[in-house]
Amino acid sequence: MDETLISIILPTYNRAAFLGTAIDSVFAQTWPHWELVVVDDGSTDGTGEVLARYADPRVKVVRRENGGVSAARNTGIASASGPVLALLDSDDEWLPKKLATQWAYMRERGYEICQTDEIWIRGGRRVNQKAKYAKPEGWFFRESLEMCLISPSCTMFTRAAWERIGPFDVRMPSCEDYDMWLRACLHYPVGLVAERLTVKHGGRPDQLSNCVPCADVHRIRALVKILQCGKLDAGQAEDALAALERKVRIYMQGCEKRGKSDEAKQVWNLFCMVREGKEVPLNSLC
Repeated sequence: MDETLISIILPTYNRAAFLGTAIDSVFAQTWPHWELVVVDDGSTDGTGEVLARYADPRVKVVRRENGGVSAARNTGIASASGPVLALLDSDDEWLPKKLATQWAYMRERGYEICQTDEIWIRGGRRVNQKAKYAKPEGWFFRESLEMCLISPSCTMFTRAAWERIGPFDVRMPSCEDYDMWLRACLHYPVGLVAERLTVKHGGRPDQLSNCVPCADVHRIRALVKILQCGKLDAGQAEDALAALERKVRIYMQGCEKRGKSDEAKQVWNLFCMVREGKEVPLNSLC
C-alpha cells in the first residue's frame, strides 16, 4: 500500500478565530499518512492557546518573528519531512477526502503539481465564481500571465517540483502566489481534480488582498522577474512582455488619476528597459 507522507504547510498570523477549523479539517482527512507543520508567524492573539489543543506527534509547531506569509511558508517547507507537500491557509479548510483524492490523481496521471476545485465563502455566505476564475488543467503559462490561476490552499506538489520552482519571494508582501505559480506553469503542467474539495473563506479586511496596497506593482515585479529568468522561449517571452505592458498601462492610469505623473513615467521607463532587454534591479520595484 502507498504510505507516502504528505507534509501540510499551514502558516498563520493572528487568526486564532479560524485556525482551529483549518486544523480540524486536516485531522478529518481520510488519508492517514500526513504531518502538519504550523508556522506561527509572530502571532500576538490567542493562537498559542489554539495550538495547545493539538497534542499530537503529527503536528509540528514552528514559531518565528513576523516575516510575512512567504517567509512562513518557506520555513514550513524547510521543516517538513514528506516527499509531497500541500499548502493550507489558516482561514481555509479541506473536505475529508481532499488529500487522498488529490494524491491518487497525481500518481495516476504523473503530475508533479496539482490543485483541486474550490468552494468560495465570502462574508459567511457561499458565492458562485465567475467564469474567468475557472481553473484550467495542463500547460497554461500564457493564461497564468493575466491572473493567478492556482490557489495555495488547493495545491499539492512534489518536493522535486518545489526544489525547481521555489522558494516564495519574501520581498513580495502580496501576489507572492502569482509570482510562484508563474514559475510553476513555466516548468510543469498542472493537474486539476474537478471536485470542490477546498473551502476558501474571504471577504475580510485582514486578508492580504485587502490590507496590502498597490498589488499591481507586485504583479509587475513578478512579470519582470519571469522575463529576466532566462528560461522563456521566444513565444513565452512575447506573451509575458505583452502582459507586462498591459499591467504597466493600467498602473500608469491609476497613477495619473492620483496625480502621480512622476511615478507613471518611472514605471513606463522600467517597461522600456525590459522591452529593450536591459536588466532591471528588482529592488526598484518594491
